Amino acid sequence: MPTLYDFTMAPSPRRARILLAEKGIPHTTVQVDLVTGEHLGEAFRALNPQCTVPALQLDDGSVLPDNAAIAAWAEAAHPEPALLGRTPLEKAEVASWNSRIEFEGLLALAEAMRNSAPAMKDRALTGPASVAQIPELAQRGLERARRFLDVLDAHLAQREFIATERFSIADITAAVMVDFARVVRLKPAETHPNIRRWREALAQRPSLSA
Repeated sequence: MPTLYDFTMAPSPRRARILLAEKGIPHTTVQVDLVTGEHLGEAFRALNPQCTVPALQLDDGSVLPDNAAIAAWAEAAHPEPALLGRTPLEKAEVASWNSRIEFEGLLALAEAMRNSAPAMKDRALTGPASVAQIPELAQRGLERARRFLDVLDAHLAQREFIATERFSIADITAAVMVDFARVVRLKPAETHPNIRRWREALAQRPSLSA
């Protein structure tokens, strides 16, 4: 049975938890305490040199070190339900929106949080290296995130899901992004009615509470 290395409070491993729940993939979980820096210790560094969670260790000992690898493995090993699209066009649409949500949404929010939170001092970027905060990047991250939330709200005006006509990994990434926005005091559910409708509908899926 695979083992998911997780940290409940962080947004990135939550994406993996939702994906595995949607796929119905049984796994065990090991919590890695990011607050105390356990992810930077020798034991976890030996498992995942990126020093990040999530990481998924497979039965053969192979380690998938990030969400991209976990999603690719899960879709190939457990094709149903398909979360990366079915047809070539659907796969392209899901990949495009998932990438945009990561870059324009999640990374913008991370830029805002990691360059402003006192707890993130010298941790402005993930990974093993210490990186100093740049306060100006925090404001830029907020502005980027606000712009993307406007784009996403407009996109959802006549849609039930973000990409294709079915729930996909793009919805997982976006749901985590929208919920994570609260950390930097952005509340899209109050200012973007289409995002609010879409997020309330997703709340009915058991996987979202994973």
